[in-house]
Amino acid sequence: MTRFIVCYDIADDKRRHRAVQILEAYGDRIQWSVFELPVTSKIMQKCLNSIMEVLDFTKDGLIIYPLCSRCNKSTQYFGVSLRDTRIGEETVFVV
Repeated sequence: MTRFIVCYDIADDKRRHRAVQILEAYGDRIQWSVFELPVTSKIMQKCLNSIMEVLDFTKDGLIIYPLCSRCNKSTQYFGVSLRDTRIGEETVFVV
């Protein structure tokens, strides 16, 4: 599994809302227009295909940064971006 950082700048509210829905299905929002997706490359491609259908390439922008395992291990969180748990370290309760 790889971790991807996805950043977007989407001009239209409707397209932006749809892109956010897609990204939330695959990962966590870590900043207003930045998501962290801990997925395989194959799943990332599926996510990307869905987002590509939403974007207007004359008005919107999307950047995807894959993090190698070494980079992933050295990720640092500071200030308000600090999270109590990292993706993959969540505690799950089954009732």
